[in-house]
Amino acid sequence: MIRKPVTVLTGYLGAGKTTLLNRILTEKHGQRFAVIINEFGEIGIDNDLVIGADEEVFEMNNGCICCTVRGDLIRILNGLMKRQNSFDSILIETTGLADPAPVAQTFFVDEDVKRLAVLDSITTVVDARHILDRLVDSHEAEEQIAFADQIILNKLDLVGVDEIDGINARIRKINPGASIHRSRRCDVDISKVIGLGAFDLNRIFEIEPEFLKEDAHEHDQSVRSISLSSDRPLDAVRLQSWLQDTHVTFGTTILRSKGIFWIADDPNRFVFQGVHMLTEGQRSAAWRDGERKWSRFVLIGRELPEDALRQSFDRCAAY
Repeated sequence: MIRKPVTVLTGYLGAGKTTLLNRILTEKHGQRFAVIINEFGEIGIDNDLVIGADEEVFEMNNGCICCTVRGDLIRILNGLMKRQNSFDSILIETTGLADPAPVAQTFFVDEDVKRLAVLDSITTVVDARHILDRLVDSHEAEEQIAFADQIILNKLDLVGVDEIDGINARIRKINPGASIHRSRRCDVDISKVIGLGAFDLNRIFEIEPEFLKEDAHEHDQSVRSISLSSDRPLDAVRLQSWLQDTHVTFGTTILRSKGIFWIADDPNRFVFQGVHMLTEGQRSAAWRDGERKWSRFVLIGRELPEDALRQSFDRCAAY
């Protein structure tokens, strides 16, 4: 059995990982991918945000890819290998709260994974607008940069030109060896991400000498997800007002928000994404005939009032 190369896409919440994944899947490069997405929350959304690709997407929800769902990762890899002729390599998009160290570790310490796949490289997407704050309050954000083979410094259109060199220097202090590619919407040459053979275990040992002996790691326990859903169509005006009010009121504590909504009398989905108070929403693909129409919204942050948010969201129903 030929081991399949694996590219891990990581980066903190809202950095642009799914945007990068969509670019990889939709560009003309002649490669076929199997895609594994890990989400933080009980309702999966990222699968439906992966657009324009024929690849089957495997979801793992409500856990860190390096902890509770590691068994799922092994199970999915085993299943993939039964049809290994249908793809050339594997893409894994981790949750924004994943420490990439145990993800990488899996490919060296688990015998089933070692037999099936080889870690090709780790790409970390960095949100230039928020990374300096995240390096203060998130251990995971620093680890994601430290373990990267290449870094995409994304959303440069949201920061001043005079800030970029300082951000770049801060990243270099954490990881002096990784390639850094500057982008706005992950508009980088895909050849700088895929098929690099860049993962170097010796470099990792320099960062963490006990890398392969590590049995556990810690997460930011103050961060949690709130999943809201509705099987009733929503009123567009009420929803827009609710989204705006929610992000104005709690924007400093909302790390990430994303949703797909069923709007009354509209044949198309409404897709919404946000990082803190920076938000965007737009009509997306039409609902397919026979497809379940429903709304789901995930908020990831600190000290969010779940009951109040749930009650106010329910009032967005059209009838």
